Amino acid sequence: MLKLSKTLINYPIMSLRAGGQIATTIGPVINPDNLKIVAWAVQDRFSKEVLYLMTQDIRETLPLGFAINDLDSLSPAGDLIRLKDLIELNYSLIGKYVTTENNKNLGKVSDYAVEVESMLIQKIYFTKGLIKGFTSGESSIDRSQVIETTKTRIIIEDATVKAHEPNLNPANA
Repeated sequence: MLKLSKTLINYPIMSLRAGGQIATTIGPVINPDNLKIVAWAVQDRFSKEVLYLMTQDIRETLPLGFAINDLDSLSPAGDLIRLKDLIELNYSLIGKYVTTENNKNLGKVSDYAVEVESMLIQKIYFTKGLIKGFTSGESSIDRSQVIETTKTRIIIEDATVKAHEPNLNPANA
């Protein structure tokens, strides 16, 4: 099931053991190399401390929120040694420029859709510039079109039609 990223911010974290909400999502920890959400920054409901929820600790995505076993599934940043670099990178797709291989600027990322089972970012939505935006609105690209991600932009395949060999029609031969 796809969900827009904006619907997953301030999303409740529900503990199966406690039987209620224990935290709220603040934002995703994104790996820019594969466009996968590897963890969620969350705010503990009681201590207001920022903790991290690994995506593999999410048991189920419910309309009420992410279901996890208990508070032990939430960890401080210092305990997540493998994610230290990604947490410090604080990579966000929102606001990044979308350009083609030939540096044609297509617009800025306004939102993205996440497949909640795998936490892979599947679709990226972007708006064109102010002048172009009045006529075109919002466009989207699939993750398969992304070639590279940088600190400032997302580079996608050009939409140019590549030359093909001429069609041979055996009926005319």
